[in-house]
Formats: sequence, structure tokens, C-alpha cells
Amino acid sequence: MRWRIHGERQIYDDPWLDLWLYDVEQPDGRRYEHHVIKLRHLAVTVLLDEQRRVLLLWRHRFVTDTWAWELPMGLIEAGESPEEAAVREAVEETGWRPGTLRPLIYSEPANGITDAEHHVFLSEDAVWSGPPTEVNEAERIEWVPLTEVLGMVQRREIVSGATLVGLLALLADRAAPAAPPVPPAREPSVS
Repeated sequence: MRWRIHGERQIYDDPWLDLWLYDVEQPDGRRYEHHVIKLRHLAVTVLLDEQRRVLLLWRHRFVTDTWAWELPMGLIEAGESPEEAAVREAVEETGWRPGTLRPLIYSEPANGITDAEHHVFLSEDAVWSGPPTEVNEAERIEWVPLTEVLGMVQRREIVSGATLVGLLALLADRAAPAAPPVPPAREPSVS
């Protein structure tokens, strides 16, 4: 069942987000205005070393006034690919340069209200390139054994949606036998 869009207008514009008002009609005929937040997309990097440890940043988030572990991540700049952003952010935030990147998982964290896309990549061959250049990102940076991640999630030491998606995808990837790629979902045909 598809919603119909009758119109849209921007009501707020900012370098971080745009707020739009959509005139939508639901399949049952109900029509109303729906707010949509348009965000720049995010690139996230899971750095995994040969000892099966992931590189995490201990961060404070002022919006929720909480401390938690996060993966290196950041907004994709104009003209930049998600892969390029993932490498740039990892180097800036941690000092480690990812080698080979492979897509780990893609998510749309709140697609009923925002168009945000999270592109999560895995690198298992990062090399040290020097101290982080982003000094405001993390209080500390640590390699954490992958075996500790699930406990950290359960204790709410990892709460960031992008970090949760990336780490849980990595745990699932390591636990499951290799499977062929699955094509993107399509709308089912109606008989």
C-alpha cells in the first residue's frame, strides 16, 4: 500500500538538516501534512584487527547527556562517495587508515520521518597513519575484543544506532555461513 504525495515544501534549511512538509494521502484516503527531516548521509567504519578486536571511540553525546562506545563515523560530504567518507572519518577520528573496505550493511534508521542513509563498511587491514586530527571526537580510543561487544550492548555501553547496526551485523556475519548476495527487496506483485 503506497502513500500518495500531493505536494511538498521546505520549511527550514540548514547545513545539518532540512525540514520539509509533505501533503500526503494514505491508502484509506486520509490526507494530512507530514513532517520529513532530510539529513546528510552517514558513513561508518568497522575496523577489525587480526586479533578479532574492533576499534571503538568513548564519546559523550550532549543531546542525550550520555557516554558510550561508538564506531568511527561521519557525514558524507558533497561529491564524496560513502567509501571515501568512511576512510576520511576513520583517519580523522582514530588515526587508523582502513585498507580494503567492503560494504557490511546499509540501513535507513528512521525512514518514516527521515531520509537518512547509513552506509557501514568493514576493514580488516587498517594501518596506523598518525594521531587523530579530530580532537573533539573521543575521550579515548580502544581496540575491544569482539567477544565483549554483545555484553557491552546489553549493558548499554553501546547505544548509537549506526554503531549497533554495524557491530551486530559483524557478529551475525561472523556467526553465519557464507550466503550468496540477496537482491534488493521489490514490491510483491498483486494477483
